[in-house]
Amino acid sequence: MIILAAALLLVPFLKVSGKGMVTLAAVILMAAISSYMAIQALLGHPLDLVFTGTLITGHVAIVLDALSAWFILIINFTLVTGALYGLQYMKAYRDQSSNISLHCMAYLLVHSMLILLTVIQNSLVFLIALEIMALSAFILVIFEHYKPETLRAGLNYFIQSHLSIVFLSIGFLWVASSAQTFDFSAITAFSMTHPVSTTLCLFLILFVGFAFKSGFVPFHTWLPYAHPAAPSHVSGIMSGVIIKIGIYGILRMILLIHTDYTLIGTIILVISVITGVYGIMLAILQHNLKKLLAYSSIENIGIIGIGIGLGTIGLGANNMALTVLGFAGALLHVLNHSLFKSLLFYGAGNVYQSTHTLNIEQLGGLMKRMPHTALLFLVGSLAICGLPPFNGFVSEFILYSGFLKSLTEVSSMPLLLSLFSIFGLVFIGGLSFFCYTKAFGVVFPGNARSQYPEQPKEVKVSRLIPMYLVFAIIIAIGLTPMFFINGLNGALGLFMAKLTLPETIQTGTTPVSSMMQHISFAAAGFILLAAFIWIIRKQITVHRQMSTAETWGCGYTGDASRMQYTGSSFVRSYRKLAGPVLNIRKKKKEVSGVFPEEGSHETNPYDKVESWLIDRPLRSINYFFGKFSFMQNGKTQFYVLYGVVFILLATVIPLLYKGFLSLIEFFNRL
Repeated sequence: MIILAAALLLVPFLKVSGKGMVTLAAVILMAAISSYMAIQALLGHPLDLVFTGTLITGHVAIVLDALSAWFILIINFTLVTGALYGLQYMKAYRDQSSNISLHCMAYLLVHSMLILLTVIQNSLVFLIALEIMALSAFILVIFEHYKPETLRAGLNYFIQSHLSIVFLSIGFLWVASSAQTFDFSAITAFSMTHPVSTTLCLFLILFVGFAFKSGFVPFHTWLPYAHPAAPSHVSGIMSGVIIKIGIYGILRMILLIHTDYTLIGTIILVISVITGVYGIMLAILQHNLKKLLAYSSIENIGIIGIGIGLGTIGLGANNMALTVLGFAGALLHVLNHSLFKSLLFYGAGNVYQSTHTLNIEQLGGLMKRMPHTALLFLVGSLAICGLPPFNGFVSEFILYSGFLKSLTEVSSMPLLLSLFSIFGLVFIGGLSFFCYTKAFGVVFPGNARSQYPEQPKEVKVSRLIPMYLVFAIIIAIGLTPMFFINGLNGALGLFMAKLTLPETIQTGTTPVSSMMQHISFAAAGFILLAAFIWIIRKQITVHRQMSTAETWGCGYTGDASRMQYTGSSFVRSYRKLAGPVLNIRKKKKEVSGVFPEEGSHETNPYDKVESWLIDRPLRSINYFFGKFSFMQNGKTQFYVLYGVVFILLATVIPLLYKGFLSLIEFFNRL
């Protein structure tokens, strides 16, 4: 708190270069201190403090257990790499001094509130911290507030963040009104003394509140607008950790509320499969690179939710293997997604500042101009697709192992539900390959599909450093998964007592950890073999005369860029198949004549859930209030009359109410 206060006081009075350095220093200091305490908690030394609160909040418990520690370490790493990347990224806006001051202060508040939210055990203080974080994140999103679409995206996020807070407030106040305390322990006491139907209702209310923060379908409609509108390092932390605070809240509520775990696990699992499939289906069709990544975040929230659902069903069935595999897969995927998605957003930021566009249809040919960005984006794409030896493979392999376990133990989980979940996870994985083949294959190889305002070039080393840090952790998790899985022992121990992870994670007779290790090493060996062959070939051909030609020339000496796949043409067959499920708007100008001069074909995917749940109700509300538009007629006399009528009503209604009460009292006396 001292570091935060000092940085907030300093930032407004410094020069632009100093603002970024102070922000980075404060983020690193806060990360170092909280990470030390988090590591201690993971090693079995949790922090447990109680602060004397006010008459309203009562005592405020601060508990840094293994679950909090896991999330704190993820938050800190992502916020530090985001600050390092943002330090260089924001130099393009150095002439906006006051705007950068507000941005830096909001970034610091987001970091500190995220840490606090993982340790606060008082529902009222939790809501206050959540409100501060929502407001700060809103300021980060609307950095370019002079763009109408950015402001709309920010307001959309802000409104739906408060819908989240409304549902959480209902749940927390329900418990507080019964227990007369805001402490989280009251939630457990409430669930122990009330019937299952009541505790189930309480959990669902709180789940909806946290689902808004996470981006579960159908509570996701803010996310595809806020992520693309924000600066790229903010997009990275929003997708990497801000939406994960909702995941933390769901996990914490599962620990606190005693209810029918099998039922809530089934609900979470079904919603998560729908979320994952729906998110990646829409991601494939996007023309904006960052919007594609935003919908992909919804998909990965679905994958995390699948793990939570599986683990919760394991709790209900008292099945240790399902519980461990489910929660281990979910928690590890929280880390994995924060890594490869922040890396992808940083890569998208490099592309944007080099080409001044994020329209996939206009990009291409960047691999030769931006080789480091291309390599890092490729690694992020392979990792998010779940390929070995990268980190995404590890968490998804654990989830598959859990479902294979459920097939052998039908008594723990219905066969139909297991098959539905496995099919959903496979479908998500297959569509992810397709999505990121499009994203990388259209943007980086080939030729430019339009004329760039200036020649694209690789970003400076200082911006590549945080990206390579993320890259290193991605590889480390893929090659040494057990080191990171063992770090989950404490968090998993909160769900299942006396847990020995390596003995529990098994499919058949072969430990899952051993299988993952062998597969990752085999994939890494294949990559090294390919690199070795490439080096030998390069050495053999080093003295040969080389000729250089246009990429994708295909023997044609004209404009080869028009012969390439665009993003739209690449997914055309898929778009036709998915058309009945999704909402795809088309604009088409047909060609005619023997020698047609021009034609056009444009497709714009639109979220059908947003159309149903937001657009239609808004149109109905606007139609209803439009009936009263005659009252706003611009005539001063009418506005004076409205004021007089209001004063009369404000005076008469209390008198009538008082008279009504007196009349009732008179009849009671009779």
